[in-house]
Amino acid sequence: MRHWLSTGFIVCYLAALSGGIASHAMKFGTFAHPAMYFFVWDMFCGWQAYESRTHLVAEGESGQFYELSPAPWGTFAPFGDLPRTHYDTYGHTFRKVALSTLKHSDHEPIRRILIVEECWAKKYNLPEHLWALKFDEPKDPFSYFWLRAALTGEGDLIEVHPDFVTFSSSATLLDNPRLVEDAKRGRPFFAVSPYHRTNGGNFEDPTAWAGGPNSFHASAR
Repeated sequence: MRHWLSTGFIVCYLAALSGGIASHAMKFGTFAHPAMYFFVWDMFCGWQAYESRTHLVAEGESGQFYELSPAPWGTFAPFGDLPRTHYDTYGHTFRKVALSTLKHSDHEPIRRILIVEECWAKKYNLPEHLWALKFDEPKDPFSYFWLRAALTGEGDLIEVHPDFVTFSSSATLLDNPRLVEDAKRGRPFFAVSPYHRTNGGNFEDPTAWAGGPNSFHASAR
């Protein structure tokens, strides 16, 4: 009996492992169920020290601002209580969600649509009792508010910037004189994003590098 149980456990384990590897390799059903997290191979999934949220805001001609996500009728939260826009790292759906909310709601003429990223250190997510055990300083949460993209009221792109973490990493590298000199001696190359090949060449991804350090904003959370 013990032999059959051990054999059955090994068979089930290898079957689940093989199914997870196949799902990950074929990009099929990887998010079919939250339990797939335990089977899909993502050993190095890139955890970072910052938490981020995305705010979709419309500015009317009178200067009034409207929140576009979540929409007045509710929103889709695929993995818990967070709307889907917070999971959209690459910004594929920002424009569609904003225009959909504007299309199905009453409002004044819209001047701009702003995609704003709020970013803060994950240590501020600690409960008060754990914070008191780990840190001697008082808990004073602080957020960086970063403009990811600005669009016209019709959805045409005005300006675009990378996410906060990418900008910070790039600024750190560019602040290193040795790395700058190494880059000048390197060979030129063309960086082509796969997003340029989508939608018949109509590039709408608001995460491409097109901004600069002057776009940085910060305020208390």
